[in-house]
Amino acid sequence: MKLSIIIVNYNVQYFLEQCLASVFKAIQHVEAEVFVVDNNSTDQSVKMVIEKFPEAKLIANKSNTGFSKANNQAIEQSKGEYVLLLNPDTVVEEDTFKECIAFMDKHPKAGGLGVKMIDGNGVFLPESKRGLPTPSVSFYKIFGLSTLFPKSKKFAKYHLGFLDEDEINEVEVLSGAFMLMRKSVLDKIGYLDEAFFMYGEDIDLSYRIIQAGYKNYYFPKAKIIHYKGESTKKGDINYVFVFYNAMIIFSKKHFAKKAKVFSIFINVAIYLRAFMAILFRFFSRIKLFLIDVILILLGLAFFNYIKPYLGFPNQLILPSNLLNISSVLFSIVAGILLMNGYKKPVSIKKTFFGIGIGAILFATINLVFPSSHSFSYKYIFSILITVFTLIPISRIVLHYFNQIALKKGNKKIILIAGSVSFKEKISQLNSDLILVKENNISEKGATNHYVGKLSQIPDLIEIYDVNEVIFSSENISYKDIILKMSLSKNKLIDYKISLNNDLIIGSQSIFKINQVH
Repeated sequence: MKLSIIIVNYNVQYFLEQCLASVFKAIQHVEAEVFVVDNNSTDQSVKMVIEKFPEAKLIANKSNTGFSKANNQAIEQSKGEYVLLLNPDTVVEEDTFKECIAFMDKHPKAGGLGVKMIDGNGVFLPESKRGLPTPSVSFYKIFGLSTLFPKSKKFAKYHLGFLDEDEINEVEVLSGAFMLMRKSVLDKIGYLDEAFFMYGEDIDLSYRIIQAGYKNYYFPKAKIIHYKGESTKKGDINYVFVFYNAMIIFSKKHFAKKAKVFSIFINVAIYLRAFMAILFRFFSRIKLFLIDVILILLGLAFFNYIKPYLGFPNQLILPSNLLNISSVLFSIVAGILLMNGYKKPVSIKKTFFGIGIGAILFATINLVFPSSHSFSYKYIFSILITVFTLIPISRIVLHYFNQIALKKGNKKIILIAGSVSFKEKISQLNSDLILVKENNISEKGATNHYVGKLSQIPDLIEIYDVNEVIFSSENISYKDIILKMSLSKNKLIDYKISLNNDLIIGSQSIFKINQVH
């Protein structure tokens, strides 16, 4: 037996089904066994595995034993020369295992291997390659220095940002989402440490591989989709506590001399990051509102500065004119709110209407002020022209830099990559559907149905302002799907993959085709 694949599942039935579909395609030319360890899922995961993948070796636990213990259950039974720990929310290419095994066979000192991972929007996941979280490396990550200096060899060691994502390199830490190891090395160093319930176990195991004299490699020639965090959302405060507590366990185990100081530091960091997570979530929700307020204030400041040169009668003076300034802010923001201008995806049309309502409200409020404190009509007109210009432009700029998604009409524009029959099957979607050929072969008459070929998807996304791409895995290989996803530079595009032309699975939604309305 060459390879033992171990997938630990907890309540992600449809992701698991898609993962297994890609895995069984990928082992057609590899001598392999597949284990599914279910940690007492309350969905239909166990039933699905029994009915649809009877070849899989199922271990159905009666309780949630945690990631480490569940993996160890299968490792103890495994017979492969190599053991792969694989997350259920992943999709592998057809030649992933073949390529990885060939590399390991050529490098006998390789103890472990990780691959290039992209998320459900086709964006590279930096945790594909990581350094050891020593106290100093952890400090740089927790306090944001690794983010400020993403290519620094000193500050960016956590995600090894200075290494090319498309080059093979030695790394210190492998991701538990895809962790290929020699079984002989695991027998020598021990299996996963069950002190780690979730998170940190991959770091600990990677470190022990290196301590035993072996090497870990980042191998980007093989790529996978990792929907990342479907079981645990990384923005959640609970994630912060669980993840950084795992760092404390790791520190106590491997950096005993510094463990006490590090534990204190990490505990402070936990609460700091929890506070920052709340703060970030709050500001991300009011981001557009804050930008609008800043733009309005800048507009007021600009016109206040140039008023004497334009012959306007008075200037705004704080604090006596604070009520006037507040009336402008209140009116414009209230108008946009009334028209749902802050609702995602953002509508330029609703933003314009909102500003219009705000302008009427502002003009009405201005009439209440005494003439000595009210805005002149010229000044009101100047302010409104500025607001009508700057706020919509700010939306367009943010959309261009992939910070917000603009609404493009009442319907989504969905690009379908697959056969004509597949498009017809999902034609009940309340969207504008455009079809791309499932291959790059030109055929007579095909232009009546298709707008382009598979290879043209990245360009077609831009040309047609596509919101979403759905791939038919019945017609297109997972390798081609992952390649096209990774070529897109727009992180706001939602990619989905159909499974057996029955389920459509994406990072944000899963639905059955016959249930679409």
